[in-house]
Amino acid sequence: MKILITGGAGFIGVNTAKYFLNKNYDVRILDNFSRKGSRENIRWLQKESGKTVKIIEGDVRDSEVTDKSVKTVDVVIHLAGQVAVTSSVINPREDFESNLLGTFNILESARKANHKPIILYSSTNKVYGGLEDIKTRKTKTRYEFVGLPFGISETRGVDFHSPYGCSKGASDQYVRDYHRIYGLPTVVLRQSCIYGKRQFGIEDQGWVAWFLIALTLGKQITIYGSGKQVRDLLYIDDLINSYDNAISHINKASGQIYNIGGGVKNSLSIWYEFKPILEELFQKKIEPVFKKERPGDQPIYISDIRKAAKELSWQPKIGVHEGIKELFLWVRDNKSLFT
Repeated sequence: MKILITGGAGFIGVNTAKYFLNKNYDVRILDNFSRKGSRENIRWLQKESGKTVKIIEGDVRDSEVTDKSVKTVDVVIHLAGQVAVTSSVINPREDFESNLLGTFNILESARKANHKPIILYSSTNKVYGGLEDIKTRKTKTRYEFVGLPFGISETRGVDFHSPYGCSKGASDQYVRDYHRIYGLPTVVLRQSCIYGKRQFGIEDQGWVAWFLIALTLGKQITIYGSGKQVRDLLYIDDLINSYDNAISHINKASGQIYNIGGGVKNSLSIWYEFKPILEELFQKKIEPVFKKERPGDQPIYISDIRKAAKELSWQPKIGVHEGIKELFLWVRDNKSLFT
């Protein structure tokens, strides 16, 4: 089976490529190499897998590139795009072109191909907006939903906030509609906070990795908002298993939307519940700087993942404590990558 991974030199992409190479799939990577660490990731991939990976250096914003890249593959895992809410606010045009135009080009290239490749789209929980209408309560360490014991389900209406939410949300709906209108076997995966090895997190995106990297380098960390904001965390290995299961269950998954996250069991407040984990790992007291919350930042988001469990036979296996420790050890042992 031939798999094209767009954004395949990034954190999620390179881990996904390694997984499918180990299963003896024919893996191709399309990336523009604009992201820090992307070339290092490819060197690591080729060394670890012991295989030559076909690399297409190009941009999904170029329809000629996507036409050539998609033409002969069986599966497209579409990860390429702009990934930060803050960056989208600063440069909304780049966000629009990277996310929406890039996704449109992939879909059009698949529609024009002689076959119908499976398309998995990496969407986001940000399509649900700020969730202001949902009642919450504040405890000593976190925000909690009132009356939503399993979190936000796929039946929740979309409500795009921020340019990033708009570009990802519009792409999300395009992907679904290309199944309904053109019969393409597409699957939308609304991902929560993904973390794991080879994540070059920065302050604006990849906050779990960023905290570990910053503290390893002796840098100050900043908490935007109260620190009681809650996210459900999903380790990279569990995310990739969801991709594999979506492909193997494509007859049921085609045209569907799934929340893919850690769920209630793997939720964590970004400071007051993360702090004791960090202090245990670093063996010291940690005091951050607090600043006002950023636009588009949900006070709480937890994925209801029961649909994916039922239809894809998938659920997370790696808990937050185990996963964060694995990432901590990788950052510690690869400190030179960040300096």
